[in-house]
Amino acid sequence: MGKRAASIGPLGVVTLALLVERPMHPYEMYQLLIARGEQRIVKVRPGSLYHTVDRLVEHGLAASVGTERAGNRPERTVYTITDHGREKLADRVADLLQAPVNEYPLFPVAIGEAHNLSGDIFRGLLEQRLAQLIMERTDLEAHVTEAATRGVPRRWTLDSEYLVAQLGAEIAWVESVISELDSGALDWEEPLPDSLRGTPTSGDPLTT
Repeated sequence: MGKRAASIGPLGVVTLALLVERPMHPYEMYQLLIARGEQRIVKVRPGSLYHTVDRLVEHGLAASVGTERAGNRPERTVYTITDHGREKLADRVADLLQAPVNEYPLFPVAIGEAHNLSGDIFRGLLEQRLAQLIMERTDLEAHVTEAATRGVPRRWTLDSEYLVAQLGAEIAWVESVISELDSGALDWEEPLPDSLRGTPTSGDPLTT
């Protein structure tokens, strides 16, 4: 098997999962991932996908099985998953399902520091975010419905269902904060203008 496999990242997981279906070349993998909307859950770019395939081969999780040519296009190397790759894929999926991992999303950071903005600006930004969240949820719901119409087994769209539920929870929370800002239930202390702020001391880390 060669080298011991490093931890498989999100793109590595979905790449190996594609190779479970059948052998294919990286460009075909890329097309399938985009067609299935996988970019909603993992960053998919041709360059990073080719790099991921190379790493999977390096660690004995995938192997080339030949080349194929379509028309006048250059030959493309076709890859398949190895037995070692199947084992590592199953182990990695089990690890990810078993316990939550803090991925340090940026939104909680922004929410935690939103008190540095005026209430009006904060509310306006939440309104913009809310509109985008609703649009994303609508698109995902349409994707799930369309897949069901085509007879796609539900086990293949559980990730989209999860994202719909996640978006729904965030939408409900954002709507509640906007409502509390409007009613005054959420007391918002306006930040002091620069002219009224104290002069930073020489020991302030921002001045060093």
